[in-house]
Amino acid sequence: MVNESPNLEELNDTPVPESSLQADASVSAHPIVSIHPSVSIHPSVSIHPSVSAHPSTLAQPGGLNQPSSSCPEGLGVIKVSRRRWAVVLVFSCYSMCNAFQWIQYSSISNIFMNFYGVSAFAIDWLSMCYMLTYIPLLLPVTWLLEKFGLRTIALTGSALNCLGAWVKLGSLKPHLFPVTVLGQVICSVAQVFILGMPSRIASVWFGANEVSTACSVAVFGNQLGIAIGFLVPPVLVPNIKDRDKLAYHISIMFYIIGGVATLLFLLVIIVFKEKPKHPPSRAQSLSYALASCDASYFSSIVRLFKNLNFVLLIITYGLNAGAFYALSTLLNRMVILHYPGEEVNAGRIGLTIVIAGMLGAVISGIWLDKSKTYKETTLVVYIMTLVGMVVYTLTLSLGHLWVVFITAGTLGFFMTGYLPLGFEFAVELTYPESEGMSSGLLNVSAQVFGIIFTISQGQIIDNYGTMPGNIFLCVFLTVGAALTAFIRADLRRQKANKEIPETKVQEEESNASKAPTVLSEDHL
Repeated sequence: MVNESPNLEELNDTPVPESSLQADASVSAHPIVSIHPSVSIHPSVSIHPSVSAHPSTLAQPGGLNQPSSSCPEGLGVIKVSRRRWAVVLVFSCYSMCNAFQWIQYSSISNIFMNFYGVSAFAIDWLSMCYMLTYIPLLLPVTWLLEKFGLRTIALTGSALNCLGAWVKLGSLKPHLFPVTVLGQVICSVAQVFILGMPSRIASVWFGANEVSTACSVAVFGNQLGIAIGFLVPPVLVPNIKDRDKLAYHISIMFYIIGGVATLLFLLVIIVFKEKPKHPPSRAQSLSYALASCDASYFSSIVRLFKNLNFVLLIITYGLNAGAFYALSTLLNRMVILHYPGEEVNAGRIGLTIVIAGMLGAVISGIWLDKSKTYKETTLVVYIMTLVGMVVYTLTLSLGHLWVVFITAGTLGFFMTGYLPLGFEFAVELTYPESEGMSSGLLNVSAQVFGIIFTISQGQIIDNYGTMPGNIFLCVFLTVGAALTAFIRADLRRQKANKEIPETKVQEEESNASKAPTVLSEDHL
């Protein structure tokens, strides 16, 4: 007989009960079953003798009545925390600040080329270093996320973002281009601590009917930062020949972003907490119960790459996001080629792309929470992204900026709106694996394709013009749309959130004890 404390509620909030996860004050184990002391069992689950536990369910030693220290108290109570929206909004804001620093050079690339006396390719690398840095650092940062949790990763990411912003203030002379590269590399390292967080924050802090919306809000900040990065630099830094005056205008931009980054770092210290006291959903509660602090980190990676549906999503997500990165990096160059002297409008076109994408991301998140049609929504958005890219390619050189604004906005609505869809679809396909790992692998694919597409399209534009460069992206988006059609909608997290009859606690006729709960591996 294992006794658990029945009082699992917080004093300030009223828990939202879910009958199939609430534990009785005592749980009877089957009399002929002996539990190995190295296995930690969720208090609402009894192990049937015919059910063998998955290797990943092994947890810290300490017996049945010592849950893993990484799990919050009261796993049998489902409750959402009042702090959840503050956490996701603070994350969204410092993600916005980091994204602004990614695109602030490319949005006025011709001005920084003149100020530092470097080539367009050198300025492109200030954007691509974000992509390059992410690839080798993903696995170490994901390990840190699993080892130390959300708060540590949030503090590290916001601190590095703040440091990089202030380092750039030491690069306000034409010969100090290496210093601005250093500051940008520091910000790119901060990005590794940011990009994989949205789906993890959504799962840890939000209920089953809020996760997609929360993930969209978290991604929303990153897209807003890119939008501001397109809009603000052309306004703050005019295209003038006097380098001393140009340095003054650049310093204003750097001081503003440094101050904002510092304020957001302080807010992370104050607001950001590791996790709520109680799990916000049935799936998260089961995830805690199955979590293993000692499980092989690399075995999780192996399991993910054995998941064919997830591997297909990695490829298709990388193609779409990589095309977006290339388009964002090279937008100023493409617009200036067809509309000389229109640096400000080039920034506004970039703003239009991202603002429309933010709207698409929020709408798609709300739609997913209502419909749960992950495969269908992802495929439709991908196909519309391809259509939008084709129309944008055909209209860029027509000589009418207002047409470019419309076609670019339509493209952005679908292309940028796809990004949170990919994160949430990945979590569904890979549950109960770490959200940080699945979203991190998606981002690695995006960075790899982003570097390839940016370099390749840039060379094509320089040698053959903008239309062949954009057709190059259209070809790969076509491949991505075709592969998306082959992804099977294996929504594992949704299955875990449903009340399955076999997982419900059934009362004995005497009402004195509970029948064992059978938790089949198929349910997870």
